[in-house]
Amino acid sequence: MPGVRSAAVGVWVAAGSRDETPALNGASHFLEHLLFKGTRERSAWDISVQLDEVGGEMNAFTAKESTCFHARVLDRDLPVAIDVLGDMMTASAFTAADVEAEREVILDEIAMHDDDPDDVAHNLFAAHAFGDSPLGRPVAGTHDSISAMSREQIRRYYRSRYTPSAMVVSVAGNVDHDEVVDLVARAFSRAGFLEQATASVPQRRTSVRRRMRAGTVRSSKGFEQVNLVLGFPGLPRGDRRRHTLGVLDAALGGGTSSRLFQEVRERRGLAYSVFSFASHYTDTGIVGVGAGCLPTKVEPLLAVVRDQLADMARGGVTSEEVERGKGQLRGGIVLGLEDTASRMFRNGKTELVGEDLLGVEALIERIDSVTVEDVTALAAEVFSRPETLAVVGPA
Repeated sequence: MPGVRSAAVGVWVAAGSRDETPALNGASHFLEHLLFKGTRERSAWDISVQLDEVGGEMNAFTAKESTCFHARVLDRDLPVAIDVLGDMMTASAFTAADVEAEREVILDEIAMHDDDPDDVAHNLFAAHAFGDSPLGRPVAGTHDSISAMSREQIRRYYRSRYTPSAMVVSVAGNVDHDEVVDLVARAFSRAGFLEQATASVPQRRTSVRRRMRAGTVRSSKGFEQVNLVLGFPGLPRGDRRRHTLGVLDAALGGGTSSRLFQEVRERRGLAYSVFSFASHYTDTGIVGVGAGCLPTKVEPLLAVVRDQLADMARGGVTSEEVERGKGQLRGGIVLGLEDTASRMFRNGKTELVGEDLLGVEALIERIDSVTVEDVTALAAEVFSRPETLAVVGPA
C-alpha cells in the first residue's frame, strides 16, 4: 500500500479456545496475556517502551479458532515491531510471578464479562447450543479452570500449539515484501524456533457437538434489562454462500434501514438495541439475532423477530432489501481494505484458515452476483432449522 506511511503487522496462531481440553479452558487467552510479560531479552516494560517511543500501537485478541498479536507503526519503524513480536512469540519467559499476576488479571476480566449482560447472553447461548464441547466454552475460561491451571500446563500448551507451521505473519502498508521476509526470518530465529518449520500443524480438536442443540435456556441475573440471543445453525467458513448470508444478515439486522431496526425499534419501540449476526467456524456456523429490552417486552419482541424471519423464509425478501444489503457489504469490505490494519487482519486470517485470498474486484463480483432468489432460498433453509434461545435478565 504505497500511498500510506504506516504499516500493520500481525502474527496469527492457529490456537484458540476450540483447541483446549476442559482442564485447559482459557489457556489460549492466558497465553495471550503472558506473552506480553517479558522475554529473555526484554521485560514487559521494555516491550511497552519500544512501541511507545515510536508512537506505535500493540495489542492482541483470542478467538474460538485463533489468536492474533498485532502492531501498527510508521513504515520506518516496522523492524522494531516485527522484532518485538518475534521475540514475544519465540522466547517468552513464563516466570512463576508473571503467571500468578496474570491469573488475577484474567479472573478480574472474567468477572467483568459476568457483569456484561450481552456477554452473559452469548456465553449462555454457546453453552446450551454446543454443550460441554470446545465451541460451547467461554474463550477466557472459567473461574475454576483459570484458578486451577498450572504454569507447566500453560508451557506445554504453548510448546504444542505455537509452532512455525501453525503461524502466519501478515503485514500490510508501505512495505517491501523481501525486506519483510528478511525481518521475520531474523526475528523468529531465536531459540532455534524456525528449526521446527517442518513440523505438521497441530491437529484441531473437533467439537463434540457440531450440531447446535435447540431449545430455550434462561438465567436469572440482577440486570435491569433482559438480553436475549435467538440463533440457528449457520454456514461453515468455507461455504461459498457466505456472501449470500452476508447480504441476508445486512437486510435483516445490519443497519438502521434493516428490518429488525425498523420493525422492533422504530415502529414499535420494543428495544433500544437489536441486531443480527453471522459467525463462521471451520465446520459449522451460527446465524442469530441479539437484543436487549425491558422484561415486559420480551414476548412481543420475540414475536416480531420470529415474524420477520418467517416472512423472509416465505419469500418476502424484496429486491430493494437485497440491493441495500449488497451495498452495505461492498462498502464495508472496500472501505476496510483501505486501512492497513484491516487489510492485515483480512489477509492473515484468510491465509491461516487456508482460503483463497480474493482481490477487491473478485469480492465485489461475488457480492454483485447475489440474487433475491439466492437470499430467499438461504433464508428458507436457515430459518427453518430448529432455533436456540438464550434469555438473561431479572427473575
